[in-house]
Amino acid sequence: MNRLFCFGLGYCAGVLSHRLATKGWAISGTATNAEKVAALKGNGYDAFVFDGRTRDPDVAEALRKSTHVLLSIPPDATGDAALAVYGADIAGSSSISWIGYYSSVSVYGDSQGGWVDEETVPHPITERGMRRLTAENAWTELARTSGKTGVILRLPGIYGPGRSAIDQLRAGKARRIFKPGQVTNRAHVDDIATATEAALRLPAGIQIFNVTDDLPAPPQDVIAYGAELLGVPCPPATDLTDASLTPMARSFYAESKKVSNARMKNELQVRLAYPTYVEGLKAIAQS
Repeated sequence: MNRLFCFGLGYCAGVLSHRLATKGWAISGTATNAEKVAALKGNGYDAFVFDGRTRDPDVAEALRKSTHVLLSIPPDATGDAALAVYGADIAGSSSISWIGYYSSVSVYGDSQGGWVDEETVPHPITERGMRRLTAENAWTELARTSGKTGVILRLPGIYGPGRSAIDQLRAGKARRIFKPGQVTNRAHVDDIATATEAALRLPAGIQIFNVTDDLPAPPQDVIAYGAELLGVPCPPATDLTDASLTPMARSFYAESKKVSNARMKNELQVRLAYPTYVEGLKAIAQS
């Protein structure tokens, strides 16, 4: 039986896990608190609290039996928690053949609106991007030295039901921030699950894929289109001088790039259900 263990069994890993469970996979993973663990157990998964520091023998035992491991916990200032606490368990598991890591297109840094692909040399300019690249390299090295398949999936802005411009507009929390020349990609959670499921079948080796949509676009256009779909007033345009913007929000506008998904389509044979934000937001608005 195929057994997937997810560090951070949240939004993206949850959609993937639901799909795999219907196909007979055994699912286990971690969450940050007992309430979330209880919800995961209610879905029929084995779940464990992971505080980022403490090694749980039950998690180590689950890893010993797992066949695939997906990492979906962002690194912090101290590094990648799953790697630090359970890296040796993952490397030493004879049953684990596949390691997948949800990274970020922030590793590319700023291309001033130009195109990047997997052959582009990463040059992160934000702390977030630097941490991601360090984690990528560490997981790649662990997979290589332990003889496992290693797959890096670089994600852009993630959206889907419950987490989209439509939801922000309905809640009255949408911000339409304008920066001249700013373009970004995004990816629907369902398409991320599709790409990840395809990557589970990859042979031995280390591979990197950008998992993005087909249409890099200015962020303010996405909000404007969502408002049009809902028939509500479009939020007024603001800019990065807005004092209410958090440092985290500003950091997302430090980089402008168009991310190619050609390798994902060609090598993983992924057909996007939501190739642009137009299809994605329409589906969410109608749900």
